[in-house]
Amino acid sequence: MEIRMIRTFQMIVKLGSFQKAAEALQYSQPTVTMHIKKLEEELEVELLVRAKTIKMTEAGRIFYERADKMLKEYEYLCDAITDFRHGEAGLVRIGGSEPWVSEFMPTLLPEFVKLYPKVQISIMSGTSNKLSEMLANDLIDFAVCTEPEANLQIQFKPLLKEPMALLIPQTHHLSNKKEITVKELKNEKFLMTMGNCPIRIKVESIISEKIDELHKSIEVANISSLKYYVQANLGIALAPIVAIYPEIPGTLLKPIVDLHEGFQIGILRRRYDPPQGTAVVRFMEEVEQFLISRHKVAHSSMIYRMA
Repeated sequence: MEIRMIRTFQMIVKLGSFQKAAEALQYSQPTVTMHIKKLEEELEVELLVRAKTIKMTEAGRIFYERADKMLKEYEYLCDAITDFRHGEAGLVRIGGSEPWVSEFMPTLLPEFVKLYPKVQISIMSGTSNKLSEMLANDLIDFAVCTEPEANLQIQFKPLLKEPMALLIPQTHHLSNKKEITVKELKNEKFLMTMGNCPIRIKVESIISEKIDELHKSIEVANISSLKYYVQANLGIALAPIVAIYPEIPGTLLKPIVDLHEGFQIGILRRRYDPPQGTAVVRFMEEVEQFLISRHKVAHSSMIYRMA
């Protein structure tokens, strides 16, 4: 059903004449007649009684009562689509691993929400492999995480390589050392993330290769929580700088001079994505800029301490 046919019907009822409706709408009279004919054929009812005075049938009255609501809904829909097209509205579904979701997202969101108040945002967290699965199932639009296992449906765009560092209690016996090597961590109690976490797997690999033995004290599901367990003097944590910077009172961040491994952090997307809404693209750009700037701040801090 065409919107212009509904408007033609409303104008005829309002002005009481096909001719006056044609003049008001700047249509020819045959066009107005055709609109009403097509509308009645589509609805399979007669809407108007053509006589000296135009009158509505019972079906016409029912249709007229609802026509205004239909047009307002259509106008609302057009406005919503226009906002969506220009990035002013829509739904952005973001996935992320920790500490991105808990610590950094609240820092990034306020400015975006202020600029685009009509955009709805949904945030989900998980490991990189879980996020990859969520993308494949179209539960999120993109994710920020470390590189997951290979998946033909998913593509990973690396943005930066995040170096690793050591977080220790301020009272730790290595706290006064400017340079710390991996071997000096032998017999230390390590705070670890859960078994399926890529960071946990990487840390265990480093320790197995360079120390031989791993002494675990506590497993923590959320990597952002590691610093609080270090603060409580329950162990030390080896993790990407992004996860443990800045330190909290009672803890110290230390570089490991002979540890050059790190994590690729970037944007995870579906490989064959349909064109995404402008709001999604804009927010993805914001995320990329934020990650890179945040990385520079943390990395500069570490270089300063090593100087």
